[in-house]
Amino acid sequence: MPLARMATGCDLMLERACPAPVCGVDEAGRGPWAGPVSAAAVILDPRRPIAGLNDSKKLTAKARDRLEGEIMERATAWCVAFATVEEIDSLNILKATGLAMRRAVEGLQHAPAFALVDGNYRFDLPCDLKTIIGGDGISASIAAASILAKVARDRLMVEMDGLYPGYGFAGHKGYHAEVHVAALRRLGPCAIHRMSWAPIRRVLAGEDPMAREDTVIVASVEDAHVEA
Repeated sequence: MPLARMATGCDLMLERACPAPVCGVDEAGRGPWAGPVSAAAVILDPRRPIAGLNDSKKLTAKARDRLEGEIMERATAWCVAFATVEEIDSLNILKATGLAMRRAVEGLQHAPAFALVDGNYRFDLPCDLKTIIGGDGISASIAAASILAKVARDRLMVEMDGLYPGYGFAGHKGYHAEVHVAALRRLGPCAIHRMSWAPIRRVLAGEDPMAREDTVIVASVEDAHVEA
């Protein structure tokens, strides 16, 4: 069963209750219409604490950038990995997220004995694990992973904005935004759009990306997210 508790700030209490070494694992980019999904795994060194760790979504971009450097410098081990747009389209977003997480854990310089994973889904990882609902606001290790995953993906999407101009990727990072919808209407999808997602499928079919039928058939996990 996934664990959840009242958030009182990020600390290492959960890590201390697990077999060491423990890595925190989190993802970024499950919801966007374009770009890969990223994941990070971090083993923190309790002798080198990092102040200010929190859910990456609650931090400013400036704070995330500062914390990224501190995490990379002070952590015992860290790794960021991706699953590509092609893997998202062929596997579905849930399985692609698990693939990115496994790559991140396997890429750690020191193999963890245990993983704390944000959310409620038990992905197939190369060690035992516990899922933590809202873990990126509770566990310092998961918070660190959430920061690395988001900063790495955001940086990549800024680079993609240069390769595929006109879509506004540097701003919205591939998520649903009015400027993104307008660009799809004007330009159509580009190579980093998730072609299996409902709005992109509509554009490929010559329809408006935001058109909705009276009855929506949800064919996969990612459609359920996009159509909501």
